[in-house]
Amino acid sequence: MEKSLFEQMGGTYTQQGDYILPNLILPVEEEQPIGIWGQRHLHYIKQHRRIRYTELFTSGKLNAYLAELNNEAEAMFSRLIKQMAEKQGITEQLKDKNPMEWVQHMNNIQVCAREIVNTELIYS
Repeated sequence: MEKSLFEQMGGTYTQQGDYILPNLILPVEEEQPIGIWGQRHLHYIKQHRRIRYTELFTSGKLNAYLAELNNEAEAMFSRLIKQMAEKQGITEQLKDKNPMEWVQHMNNIQVCAREIVNTELIYS
């Protein structure tokens, strides 16, 4: 019997019951910690970008992709908070003078920055 293209390329098969299944192994991927931004994007691509998710998963690049996206999102989030606080005049003096007002402004800034990061990186 003639070898299949899979066998010609070095692939092997295993018989399980009435089925002959190829022995497929996913590439080993280096485990990197994935933060909240990476987890949100993972959930998004699993639900809405299935082809992209499958491509990254089967190529062994999913974890590295999510870790890189998480680092990029975290840097963007921090940069946005700093820029918005400077632009609105939120300083350490305000924090010392009126802590509750400072917290209100900072919470508002964080919500705005989170929305920008979600729109620009996570859910796109």
